[in-house]
Amino acid sequence: MKHSSIPSAQLVLQHCKAKKIKNIVISPGSRNAPLTIGFTEDPYFSCFSIVDERSAGFFALGIAQQLNEPVAVVCTSGSALLNYYPAVAEAFYSGIPLVVISADRPVYKIDVGDGQTIRQDDVFHRHIGHSANLKQDVSHSVNRVQKYMPDWLGTASIYEKQDEVKTYNDSELNKALNIALQVKLPVHVNVPFEEPLYDTLTNETTTALTVEVKEESPLTVENIEGFLEEWNSSERKMVLVGVNPPNTVEQMYLDILASDSSVIVLTETTSNIHHPHFFQSIDSILAPIEKSEKRELLFEQLKPDILLTFGGLVVSKKIKAFLREHKPLHHWHIDEIKAFNTFFCLSHHFKTNVNNFFDQFIKGTTPIESKYFHFWNEKKEAYKRKRYIYFEQIAFSDLKAFKFLIESIPFEYQIQLSNSSTVRYTQLFDMHFSNRIFCNRGTSGIDGSTSTAVGAAFYDKAPTVLITGDLSFFYDSNGLWNQYVRPDFRIVVINNNGGGIFRILPGKEETDNFDRYFETSHHLSCKQISKQFGFDHSIVSDEESLNQCLKDFYLPSNSPKILEVVTPRLLNDKILLGYFDFIS
Repeated sequence: MKHSSIPSAQLVLQHCKAKKIKNIVISPGSRNAPLTIGFTEDPYFSCFSIVDERSAGFFALGIAQQLNEPVAVVCTSGSALLNYYPAVAEAFYSGIPLVVISADRPVYKIDVGDGQTIRQDDVFHRHIGHSANLKQDVSHSVNRVQKYMPDWLGTASIYEKQDEVKTYNDSELNKALNIALQVKLPVHVNVPFEEPLYDTLTNETTTALTVEVKEESPLTVENIEGFLEEWNSSERKMVLVGVNPPNTVEQMYLDILASDSSVIVLTETTSNIHHPHFFQSIDSILAPIEKSEKRELLFEQLKPDILLTFGGLVVSKKIKAFLREHKPLHHWHIDEIKAFNTFFCLSHHFKTNVNNFFDQFIKGTTPIESKYFHFWNEKKEAYKRKRYIYFEQIAFSDLKAFKFLIESIPFEYQIQLSNSSTVRYTQLFDMHFSNRIFCNRGTSGIDGSTSTAVGAAFYDKAPTVLITGDLSFFYDSNGLWNQYVRPDFRIVVINNNGGGIFRILPGKEETDNFDRYFETSHHLSCKQISKQFGFDHSIVSDEESLNQCLKDFYLPSNSPKILEVVTPRLLNDKILLGYFDFIS
């Protein structure tokens, strides 16, 4: 087996192997050759080659999202590294352990006019769990070190100085990779290499000193009696669940919450929890209140005494606006690491996982008689009845297309959602409990949805469907530029010829400036991209052809498929806003 002749390259590989980081996504380059040689020559690692670093970052994020373990991305020096930043930011806010390993030029070649050099150290410092800036080996390319940086050696021998470098690098690698494993945050390892870069050895010349991650037992909920007293005496408790990985919460705890008439549980598509008594379309409850003559009275009736939250970021802007204006007396958040003060009234952070919290807490709760659930459940059932009526009378549009799409998805599928209008339309419909929903809600960007979905699908036993908008799809078309797309991978592109979300938001104007700079209207089709990357392509623009196409869209095939659904750009916003008017 070949190894790079550069000690720090050997060290990086040894630490990754010791921490069981197996999946390595590599983008081509020369400066990262020592790492590429090491990773690809070692059968322990599963290596992927993706040219576009921005796509590679999201592809790796998708794998890490599914396996719940660190995945590494490896790039050359210069601007290549900066292309990881969108994925790094998403990983930071979503709690996904992305390990960025960048090759760098020697420090003495930075800012002197040498090619393909930037200031790579600490480049992600505002969105990273740890930045490990390794020191350059002095035992490699000794003549250049003596020529350019003689002060590095001083009076010490090459061997003594190299030992100092190794000790430092070991420490930094242990710190970075353990943070990725324990805290589930992205980390950055920057490794300077001097030429020659391609020399190899049959035996390694250095051995990593690794520090194991300490296993920590779940924390005990502190002062539980005081919180139970508050809970058991409150007639209005709201549980709000944000982004949540599938199968995270024990169903028995959810069932107990659902049986308490003083509790309403608000979930989102990305929450991945289900119960008939839960409220799955938050905006369908809040929109009628916003339009009601009894607005303030109804908001006061909905306002909880206690707000209990867990999971990641919440999609609904309406629930955030409501809770910021009508603050609960207590806001408790459950998370092992962080608690966002989303509603500006956070009163306590339970630093433990959700199941451990409920295991200690829920056995001490006592259901009390309250009208809270029954009152709002009647509202929910009323809007659901009106929704069926509304769908019977509207024209083909985004809203109607989403209804048919979601109803058509087979059981046991992984569903990847892009951001913007896609995830918001999906919020209005109930997903089957067997399907698992994912979306990059950490930063809520449209930039890497396709790449993430392709990476997430790679190791999944079930097929995957990505539902995305036209701008998101075109923006991340390089997500299909790889050899890892499975034949059972499906993409549905809602093509409303622009950024349809901007027609719904306040400030819309029917002007050329709005069309060009906000909505960015276009007349592009997915047909040529589908052909370029070997996808079967179908295009529909009405209800009948959509339903006909969906009959065999998910059947097994030799090639992945793209279904392009063209909807009326100037009508979609009117039908969606009309929906909220109708159910009100």
